[in-house]
Amino acid sequence: MTPEELSRVLLLSSAVLLLAVLAVRLSARTGLPSLLLYLGLGLLIGEDGLGVLFSDAQLAQVLGYGALVLILAEGGLTTRWSTVRAVLAPAAVLSTVGTAVSTAVVGVGTHLLLGTSWPVSLLIGAVVSSTDAAAVFSVLRSVPLPRRLTGVLEAESGLNDAPVVIAVLALTDVAGGGEAHAWWLLVAEAVLELAVGTAVGVGGGWAGARLLRRGALPSSGLYPLAVLALAVGAYAAADLLHGSGFLATYLCALVLGNTRLPHRHATRGVAESAGWLAQIGLFVALGLLASPSRLPGVVLDALVIGLVLTVVARPASVLVSLLPFRGAQRSSRAELVFLSWAGLRGAVPVVLATVPLVAGVPGTERLFDVVLVLVVVFTLVQAPTLQPLARRLGIAEPAPTAELDVEVAPLGALSADVVRVRVGEGSRLHGVEVFELRLPAGANVTLVARDGATFVPGPRTVLRRGDEVLVVAGSDERVAVEERLQEVSRHGKLAGWHHPPGRRGDVE
Repeated sequence: MTPEELSRVLLLSSAVLLLAVLAVRLSARTGLPSLLLYLGLGLLIGEDGLGVLFSDAQLAQVLGYGALVLILAEGGLTTRWSTVRAVLAPAAVLSTVGTAVSTAVVGVGTHLLLGTSWPVSLLIGAVVSSTDAAAVFSVLRSVPLPRRLTGVLEAESGLNDAPVVIAVLALTDVAGGGEAHAWWLLVAEAVLELAVGTAVGVGGGWAGARLLRRGALPSSGLYPLAVLALAVGAYAAADLLHGSGFLATYLCALVLGNTRLPHRHATRGVAESAGWLAQIGLFVALGLLASPSRLPGVVLDALVIGLVLTVVARPASVLVSLLPFRGAQRSSRAELVFLSWAGLRGAVPVVLATVPLVAGVPGTERLFDVVLVLVVVFTLVQAPTLQPLARRLGIAEPAPTAELDVEVAPLGALSADVVRVRVGEGSRLHGVEVFELRLPAGANVTLVARDGATFVPGPRTVLRRGDEVLVVAGSDERVAVEERLQEVSRHGKLAGWHHPPGRRGDVE
């Protein structure tokens, strides 16, 4: 590539990226996942549009895997442990047992209705059975749902990529004429891969968090790079150890995102940017790989498979997975209905559709086109109806108000940290005098920014909504400072006398 050709590529890429960023606004207004607009951009500049040719399915698969790693890393870093902790068991069952049920039901329906062979039918079922993290995070985080319900859907979308990839690879081998292994052997292999992925992800996240907390990096911009490197490294390490790299990435990012790391908000912001860039690049590439002239010929097959998946397979997987749970973890009938309808598909099925295509499995030549049409059509149907359905079922909640933002920056050799606090609209820090904070010894409020001006507060200075407050604390007292600020923010100046101390997981 010459420098002139590079300039053309960069010009086209920057134009596509700007259009994709502007498309997010349209997506937010309509309730549609932005992935559909990105696919449209890919189709527009592809072979039947502006004439950009891209037909390398193997390259698309590799790029897709890389993009999914970044998307899962962003999802883990921005998922609150307090949201998914109580529902981790049902979400894990839904992402494993539910995936198996969905694969079987779609496989049977595809075989009976479309007449495809059993191996290919089950392969199709496995490809479309995974809900998509990008679609779930982009759509459901704008729908006010109970924390429990949001936690189930987010954890499921983050966890189910791993078992689905294992199933697709195994079924691709069988459908391609490979030797069929005993079912128990496949289950044992899947369990081993998931165990290795879990160990690498949790262990890597824990070790990385300790390392980043102990070492003060010279620039705040280095922390996001280190966190993303740890999440991506977890994928590579687990994959080389024959474990589930996707599971390792999500769990590593989940641990890091819920640890008291310096510059946590800045890290999440960079991770979100990387996630958006990965989504844009992935869906535009998949749109380029598709041929619009072929798509009308697969609409009927896509509708049949999509109806079986949405109307039969997804509800069956939800019922089988969640009905056995009792007590606090049991879902109400309204929640089961919503979970059945909220199984959004997106990049994962389309990327996985390239696996049998690259392997040259007979009978799967049209699979990529079928899955692409299925994702587009059923996302158009499901996504805009989620918020009205939540209201109709009586499970919608008022949008939460941000109460307190806490950001930490280390002072390196001074063995101290600067804790930056923003007093939100719903925070009970409003009206509290500085001395009433009763911060631990070794911590002090040093600066307050209010209405565009800054000043050094005194003990009787009253904090107000919208204030930016800087607290300097010794590294050993920083955790206690954060906990105390959160307690006062939730319960007011008498926190600690009339209310028990807050939990560490409550810090956002």
